[in-house]
Amino acid sequence: MTPLGRAINRGLHVVGDRAVHLAARVGYATPLARPARYGVDLHRDVPYGDGGRAHLADVYVPRRSPFGARPPLVVYVHGGGFAMLSKDTHRVMALQFAARGYVVVNVNYRLGPEHAFPAPLEDAARAVTFACGEAARWGADASRLVLAGESAGANLVTALTIAACVDRPEPLARALRASGVRPVATLPIYGLLDLTSIDRFWKRRPLPRHLRAQILHACEAYVGRPSQLTSLTMPMASPLRVLEELSPDAARELPPFFAAVGTADPLLDDTRRLGAALARLDVRADVVVHPGEIHGYNAMLFRDAARDMWRRVFDFLREVVPPS
Repeated sequence: MTPLGRAINRGLHVVGDRAVHLAARVGYATPLARPARYGVDLHRDVPYGDGGRAHLADVYVPRRSPFGARPPLVVYVHGGGFAMLSKDTHRVMALQFAARGYVVVNVNYRLGPEHAFPAPLEDAARAVTFACGEAARWGADASRLVLAGESAGANLVTALTIAACVDRPEPLARALRASGVRPVATLPIYGLLDLTSIDRFWKRRPLPRHLRAQILHACEAYVGRPSQLTSLTMPMASPLRVLEELSPDAARELPPFFAAVGTADPLLDDTRRLGAALARLDVRADVVVHPGEIHGYNAMLFRDAARDMWRRVFDFLREVVPPS
């Protein structure tokens, strides 16, 4: 992409980000979107660090839970191509969990290209550590931690799971593993999981130019340019490749995974590869592929496929999250 093309693409992302936030502000102000309607108390803008808005979280606490006095804890990490969106655009995901009795910490993190790798992953790790440390304050059980995220957020929660459960040399991984944080389940939904060979997305099937530009922008926002070379020096930016290269012995502590994607999503192959990588490691991986669905379909609750995905999520969690 030319410098002019990158500048135009960056401008479009800024405008798009503002538009999505405006639409979210309007949509979430409607009575149907209010957490109280679902028996959930919302604590807005809880700080977990010193980075201003980038280090804020929203905490959703169900007033009653089928899990009893200490519900499981979900940390949700939003998508947006590592460069846009926030917890404020992803309330629908957090509310899905909270309405079913989970305590949810929905987090912001620093965004690229101003804050590239490892800043977003460092923030997500800090948010998870904070959420587990403060879980009792919200009545949650940090020993039953679920990590969930979509798109870029799926990349981050997959990397966090590896950092927490596998011996790795990176300082962030050593610190997270030493903290004792361990997820009991990880839900990476339609993730961008391998940044080392992004041209594979349009080699597999033709993609419109704007989709190719979006994927390229996401990769460059996270690892810089040229992304296919710089990402090779940042293994944890491509957690799928880490899993594909991992030995079964090293993967013993990995939790069960649930992943979902639509066949019309250009990132389809990463989810399929994730399922294959985990199967090789003998780690449970429930991979759901919805025919014809696009990137972001799980937020469209009026669609049958979105409702089916969420039903499968909670069926999976009922099976894998241990009792209190």
